[in-house]
Formats: sequence, structure tokens, C-alpha cells
Amino acid sequence: MGCGTGGGCDGCEVSEKRGCGTSSVFNWLSGIDSQNDKYKNLVEVRFKKNRKEYFDNKKSLVLAEGDLVAVEGNSGHDIGKITLIGSIVNLQLKRKKINIDKEPLKKIYRLAKETDLEKWGNAIDLEESTLKKAKLIINNHKLEMKLVDVEFQGDKSKAIFYYTAEKRVDFRELIKEYSRTFGVRIEMKQIGVRQESAMVGGIGSCGRELCCSTWMTEFPPVSTSSARYQQLSINPQKISGQCGKLKCCLNFELDSYLDSLKRFPKSKLSLKTKKGDAKQIKIDVFKRRLWYVYKNQASEMFELSLNQVLKIIEDNKNDKTVHSLEEFVVEKQAPKIDFKNVVGQDNINRFDKKKSKKKNFKKRNNRKSKKNE
Repeated sequence: MGCGTGGGCDGCEVSEKRGCGTSSVFNWLSGIDSQNDKYKNLVEVRFKKNRKEYFDNKKSLVLAEGDLVAVEGNSGHDIGKITLIGSIVNLQLKRKKINIDKEPLKKIYRLAKETDLEKWGNAIDLEESTLKKAKLIINNHKLEMKLVDVEFQGDKSKAIFYYTAEKRVDFRELIKEYSRTFGVRIEMKQIGVRQESAMVGGIGSCGRELCCSTWMTEFPPVSTSSARYQQLSINPQKISGQCGKLKCCLNFELDSYLDSLKRFPKSKLSLKTKKGDAKQIKIDVFKRRLWYVYKNQASEMFELSLNQVLKIIEDNKNDKTVHSLEEFVVEKQAPKIDFKNVVGQDNINRFDKKKSKKKNFKKRNNRKSKKNE
């Protein structure tokens, strides 16, 4: 995971001007690939803000993870850092459903030279000032869009402008003015609010860096049912992230909850007793506890274990009706406090200020002198 500082860090050996260069992936197959591996020329390259693309090392260059390389762009070349090589790249292609037979991969030109790195550094230096000017131009055109970031290609011939917008935006005139102002080819790329949050970065309510800006590369949809299955309050302020959407972490434990909930009875299923039918109020998946109330008397809740509830349901299926829920409730005994004899171990007057002996001696002498008079 990266440090997520966004502005680089001087203490990191792989620090870059665009942010920390620490890879967000780990090659679990490192050291396993053989020299005759047919996937040895597949390479994953990372660009700004953890953007990754895949390339073919057709020249069979001697490459290693962490190397800076010049790669083929739509026109010209770009500079990026190698993150993965070999079989694991093929697995990444399958996971992202990229068919290299229909869409051949672009090629790697060479290891980045000093001239490449110098031009790349100059391109990166232009990004911040370009972003500020571009935002002013958008305001002048009064377009309903938000510019998030600018990324220059390594050869400084092209710039990608990332933006968010709720509606369709006609930016044909905007592109013309950008081309005249910045003197490069322009590409406008619309992103979602989750991608925007990943680019900006920040600290989540958990106290850690945002998952989207560190290790997450895909953003599956999150629905309110994820919160309901986990018995969470549907409070937008608590279950929404900095992007304004539902937190991605609501999906992290959802499968475990769904698997555990298979053992629990449905919430609409009532328990039949001689005292009356009882309905389910809430459950605790981890403690395997359920709370029920009588439909005709909802003032008192009864806490039952999952096994007890399943037994009552089984009896109801066999036309057996239990007397009441009270007979299943286990009385909670107050914990016994074991008082120990600590006499002599401490003094309750230890915080009292001790009077000096000299003052007491003077008072006694004054009393004696008064009596003698």
C-alpha cells in the first residue's frame, strides 16, 4: 500500500513527484516463474494515481519490477513504472477480461533514458499550474463540471483531463481553448465520484487511509441492503464515505454475514406459544442471539439463543406449542464480587496533608504559658 500523501515523501527511496511510488500490488508468484514461461514478456506498468496498463515486451528487454520504462502511447510514448512481470500479469488480464488476441497489447520501447526522465519530470512539473489554469477556463465557460486532475504523457505531447459531471457536458469549445492555451493534444476523461475520491485521497472514519486511494482498483456497487444485512442503522452520515456514496467497506464482510444468516430464521416468521405469537425484533449474528416480543404485548423483549429459536420453530412445525418464551429465557446472574482483606495494605488518609511537628510544638508551649499566667 502507498503512503497516500499525494505530494511525495523525501524519506522514501522510491518517492515520486506525483506521490509515493510504493506499488499497490504484490507479486505472489515472484521467484516461481521459469525462464521458458510463455508469459514472461507480459508486463504491467503503473502510471499516475495508480492507473495501470499492460504491455508486451516484444524486444525481450531485461526488465525488473520497479524499472522506469518508455512505452507505446496512442501517439508518442509515455513513461511508467513496472509493477508486475510474467504469469501473474496473465491472471490480471483474465480477471479484467482483456482479450489480447482481439486487442493486441502495446509494446515497451526501452528502459527510460536520462533524456526521457528529464522530459517526464518537466511534464509532471506542468500539471499543477495547468490544473489551476484549466479550472479558471471552465469557470469562464460556465460549464457544470468539476475538474479533478491533469495527467501529462511522458513525452509532453498529450494531457488527460479527468472530470466529474452529473449531466452531459458539451466541451467542444473548451477543448479548443485548452489546445490553444497549453499547446498539447487534449483528452477529456469522465470519472465517477469514487474515482475522484481515490485521486484526492484522505483519511476515513476508521482512522486509516481511504481504501480507494491505496489498494482498491475496482469499485463494485454498494446498496443499502448491505447495511441492512449487517443490522446497521440506515443513517446516511454514518454509512456514507467522503465521496458521498455508501462506504465500500460495507461489502467487505457482507459475504460472512450472508453465510451466517442462512442459519437464522426469516424475520417475518413468528413463534407460536400458548401465551401468544411472538415476532422477531433484532438479531446478533456474532453472539447467535435473537430478540422477540409478543405481538399483543410488545413492552418486554425476550433474548433467546439461535438453538432455542430453531427448537421452537421445529415444535411449531410438528403442531407442538410451547407454553411461553419465559421458560427459555436464562436469568442473568449478577457477577459475584470477591472482596479481599486489604487492611494494612493502604491508608485512607494517605492524601491528607500532614501538619508539621514544629507548629504543634509551638501551640502547646503557648497554651502552657497562658495557664501559668
